[in-house]
Amino acid sequence: MHISLSLLQISNFGLNLAEGFGINTNIFETNIINLAAVLAVVISFVGKNLTALLEDRKKTILGNLQEASQRAAEAQERLNQAKAQLELAKKKAQQIREEGVLRATQEVNNCVSQHEERLSKLEEFKQETVQFYQQKAFKQAYIYVISCIMSRVKERLNKGLDSTYHVVVNNFYVSRFTEYNP
Repeated sequence: MHISLSLLQISNFGLNLAEGFGINTNIFETNIINLAAVLAVVISFVGKNLTALLEDRKKTILGNLQEASQRAAEAQERLNQAKAQLELAKKKAQQIREEGVLRATQEVNNCVSQHEERLSKLEEFKQETVQFYQQKAFKQAYIYVISCIMSRVKERLNKGLDSTYHVVVNNFYVSRFTEYNP
């Protein structure tokens, strides 16, 4: 390979092939030419593989980017769904709270009205009880007074009427007789 490179060097620099083989003593030119030749060989053999490798890597990266973009879109969709569910849950919670307040208010009003009704019935029962015991007391007092009067009358009748009581009874009947108008 070194010989073919030397031939290339000679032909490139305007030397005839007929002049023969020679040694190029300019090391700088030889190294550059050798480097160029090595690069050409490397690029020709490795370049296609490197290009294919880079192309595969590019496809992998693009696929990963598309997959990441798709996952981001799915995550955004799930986030939007979660936000919608959160809003729905907030609305339901508010509705339940309002319904609870309404039910509590109704229950309080119901309890108050039942309490007032019970108080009114209790007051009515109290009045009836007081009236009953008043009537009972009046009846007992009436019976007591009547029994006292009756016992005194029996006592007077058993003793007989004396002159003062006889006059009182007669005056009573006379006054009743005079008041009578037919």
